[in-house]
Amino acid sequence: MSEPQGSESTQHLPVIEKTAEDELGQSASAADYKPLPTLDDTEGGEGRFWSARRVPAGILALLILAGAGLLLYDVAAVRADRPAMQWRRSLARELAERPLDDTWVLVGAGVATALGVWLLVLAATPGLRDVLAMRRAHPDVRAGLHRGAAAMVLRDRAMEVSGVRSVRVRVGRTKVDVRAVSHFRELDDVRADLDATLADGIKGLGLARRPALSVHVARPGRKG
Repeated sequence: MSEPQGSESTQHLPVIEKTAEDELGQSASAADYKPLPTLDDTEGGEGRFWSARRVPAGILALLILAGAGLLLYDVAAVRADRPAMQWRRSLARELAERPLDDTWVLVGAGVATALGVWLLVLAATPGLRDVLAMRRAHPDVRAGLHRGAAAMVLRDRAMEVSGVRSVRVRVGRTKVDVRAVSHFRELDDVRADLDATLADGIKGLGLARRPALSVHVARPGRKG
């Protein structure tokens, strides 16, 4: 009784794997693949680079300067016994006469609120999401690597693996997603070589926080 059960169990998995590879054209284990652990406990993390925010800061400074200068000029003109500007008299009259639930009042308040929230977000977030912090070789020097450049380096490394026809690499802040097309060799063998090659490539990038690695390998699509 035990021998037929053992024979049946040894034939069950190969049939499923063969069917999945023929019908899906990709590695059957790709869907259940767990990323390789590429983060060393001994490595310290570096924070993101802060953006200079030059454009928003410049626009805001110019608007505040223009508004303050215009208001100061009008106040000085009134102090010199000259009539106030028409826009200030109209604005004061409109603010005094219009109710709070007026459409234009609500629109103006909404625009001012959105602008304030936008400025607060810009002030509280570092920006430069496309730059990955690298490990410090010197305490006074910080280096960063653009995600596009990292993806190009890893793509070149992946194309060196035997059996890889084409590959697409997407580098995120916490994960590197690799999708390759193999036209010969077993898909699991190609994926295993890609795992080792790309894990070594990620280590060679010198990032402060190494992202996880996810690799998917498939066959070329059928023509027609």
